[in-house]
Amino acid sequence: MQFSPKKAVIPAAGIGARLLPATKSQPKEMLPVGRKPVVQYVVEELNRVGMNKVLFITGPGKTSIENHFDINQNLTKTLRETGKEELLVELEFERTVTQYFFTRQRQLMGLGQAVLCAEPFVVDKPFAVALGDSIIGQNSKSDILKRMIKVFEEQKASAVVAFEKVKREEVHLYGIALPKEEGAVFEVSDLIEKPNAQESPSTLAIAARYVFGPEIFQALKKTKHGKNDEIQLTDAIRLLIKESKSVYGVCLNENENRYDIGNFQAYFRAFTKFALEDENHGPELRVYLEELLNEYHS
Repeated sequence: MQFSPKKAVIPAAGIGARLLPATKSQPKEMLPVGRKPVVQYVVEELNRVGMNKVLFITGPGKTSIENHFDINQNLTKTLRETGKEELLVELEFERTVTQYFFTRQRQLMGLGQAVLCAEPFVVDKPFAVALGDSIIGQNSKSDILKRMIKVFEEQKASAVVAFEKVKREEVHLYGIALPKEEGAVFEVSDLIEKPNAQESPSTLAIAARYVFGPEIFQALKKTKHGKNDEIQLTDAIRLLIKESKSVYGVCLNENENRYDIGNFQAYFRAFTKFALEDENHGPELRVYLEELLNEYHS
């Protein structure tokens, strides 16, 4: 009997090397996009689909994530005592019913090994995985996980993976689906890791969200270590397919852009987009940017 996933895992152990020096002393998951850190958008997305037990897989230098989701009584007291109670609304995320758990990926041996660290937390129930450096949808207002859970339950799947359409010249950057059929929901025949444009079976790239049954853990344990002694999650999903387990894909809608905060170009674009959409500060920023662009073009 399958159960609807209630637990979620957020891998957040990577060192963020492509964002140095910004990530030297703070996790990339804690970089602000608009007025919130990246990982807060991810947690809010999980909360909206009823996932209120969240495990962070962290590494060295990541304690600020734990601090961010803790209740800061001293800060609340200070705001009240200094007449800044209107700012308390910005701390409402502290007081959700969500329970947070933290464990370390003691050796950085790939995303697959990070997910394997979650086995004692998940035990034998289905769960979701949401990468901590990727926001889905403007202000994370996406129902992709809701749709994935529906497919997981209806198809009695072992895994459901989110996919986004990318340009063919970009497929070499992603894990790409070989779908059995076309459509917004499809069964996955295979996953091809970073194919070249000519040989790629599609332009459907893995998009940072997964729903798994507990059988993924056995697949991860059987997965061979690859480059840099890493265990790749994609290889474990491929093993499920080879073992005739059902693996499905769900495509992001056109309005569900994925903001992958993996390098400075992507980060700058995401921050600008979210800042411009901010209801309080966006209009003034838009005027400023127009003035700035006029200066560049004059």
